[in-house]
Amino acid sequence: MKPAVQIGKYWIGEGHPCFIVSEIGINHNGDVALAKKLIDVSVRAGAHAVKFQKRTIEAVYTPEELARSRENPFGPTNGDLKRGLEFDTAAYREIDAYCRQQGILWYNSCWDEASVDFMEAFNPPCYKVASASLTDDALLKHTRATGRPIILSTGMSTLAEIEHAVDVLGTRDLVILHCTSTYPSKDEELNLNMLPRLKQMFPDCPIGYSGHETGVMPSVLAVAMGACMLERHVTLDRAMWGSDQAASLEPHGLELLVKYTRLTPVVLGDGIKVVYDREQPIIEKLRRVKSPVSPR
Repeated sequence: MKPAVQIGKYWIGEGHPCFIVSEIGINHNGDVALAKKLIDVSVRAGAHAVKFQKRTIEAVYTPEELARSRENPFGPTNGDLKRGLEFDTAAYREIDAYCRQQGILWYNSCWDEASVDFMEAFNPPCYKVASASLTDDALLKHTRATGRPIILSTGMSTLAEIEHAVDVLGTRDLVILHCTSTYPSKDEELNLNMLPRLKQMFPDCPIGYSGHETGVMPSVLAVAMGACMLERHVTLDRAMWGSDQAASLEPHGLELLVKYTRLTPVVLGDGIKVVYDREQPIIEKLRRVKSPVSPR
């Protein structure tokens, strides 16, 4: 039996339509109104879900890191930036209601245990473990304890680290995403041939792709290579302020991604050679010699 994981009403796995996630992440720049616009873009494009990021700032960053000088729209320090990008309970209640209204799933990558506990109040369909959190055994165990499906991203990780994380999480209701954590990624950093390698290493888990390249072609190619899920950052404009904007797709790019992803299995076909009915008149018109073999 081919592995499959249910996220909300959707199934992720071979034989099911590719599950497409529009990652809003922190591209909302701390503005719920902007987040809603990005949700609208995702719905119009045909994405199945949107994803955000949740951090307990004091748990994820050291006091020294928060005090580091960094000019940004929220103040002069890195702490001002990190706190300014974080949505509170009221903001997430608004996002939750808006996603329900728009008919799209939403969930978060939680970077610490308290953020997982925070998100439990919203009954998310799953959790994402970010590449940066792959080596955090305590967080992996805490996330697994919720009993919800988990999506594991594998950027900036060795094969040994990935294997260890999967050992900690177990393969039940686990989707593994090939990923390169550069923003934006260069073509030579994408290494899509890791997709069949991961499928071989983890036969009990659906394998997908989380991309940070600027275009859509590598992501579509990933689907052609068997990726059951795609995750791409979305923005209104790659020139907007923010660290992830340049590695994101603009609205038209997201629309093309969804369109080409849905077209990919149609183009690939079933691998059975046939002579199509629409070829018959071409045979009559162009072939000088009739076939020496009988049809089969």
